[in-house]
Amino acid sequence: MKKEHIINVKPFKSKTDLNNFLTELKNSKHGQRNVLIAKIGLTTGLRISDILKLKVSDIKNKTQTTIIEKKTGKKRTIYLDNIIGDIINYLNTLDNTSEWLFPAPSDNTRHLSEHQYYKILQKTADLLGFDFIGTHTLRKTFARFFYLETKDISTLMTILNHSSQKITLNYIDITEDDIKASLKTFNPFI
Repeated sequence: MKKEHIINVKPFKSKTDLNNFLTELKNSKHGQRNVLIAKIGLTTGLRISDILKLKVSDIKNKTQTTIIEKKTGKKRTIYLDNIIGDIINYLNTLDNTSEWLFPAPSDNTRHLSEHQYYKILQKTADLLGFDFIGTHTLRKTFARFFYLETKDISTLMTILNHSSQKITLNYIDITEDDIKASLKTFNPFI
C-alpha cells in the first residue's frame, strides 16, 4: 500500500518567507505563470480550483471581475488592482490560442490542473525546506495577512464563507505566540 504524503497546510506567517517562496517559484519552469497564480490567490483569497479555471476574457483589460465559485456556487467579485502589472506582463507572453489564462502545458484546450500546480508548489517548498505548503496555503495566507492588517474578522468570514469566528481564527493559524506578541505591545494609554 502506497503511503500518502500528508502535510498540515498552513499560511505563511512571515512576509520574508513568502517573498523567498515567490522568488524561488519565479525561478521554476513557467515561473511567471506560477507566480501569477500564487499572487492571484494571495490577493483575492480564491481557492486554487477557481484560479486555475479563469479564462483570459475574465481578466484581460479589467481591474475587477466576477466569478462563480466552484465550491459554493456563489458569485464573487475579485479585485486585481494590486497585480495588474503582473497580469499585463503575463498576458503578453501567452500565444493567444487558448481561452484559459493558465493552459495545461501539453494541451491548451484544458487548464492547468490542481494536482499539477500542487506538484509545482511542493517542489519549491522542498527546495526551501518548508513542510506546510499546499494549494490552500495561498488562500490561508491571504486570510491571515488580511486579518492581521484589518482585524476585521466579520468581513474575512464573509470573504471566506465561514460560519464562525472560531473556524476563521483556526484557519488563519492564530496561535498562543501570536496572541502573546499582540499583548506584549498592547497599550490602551496611547
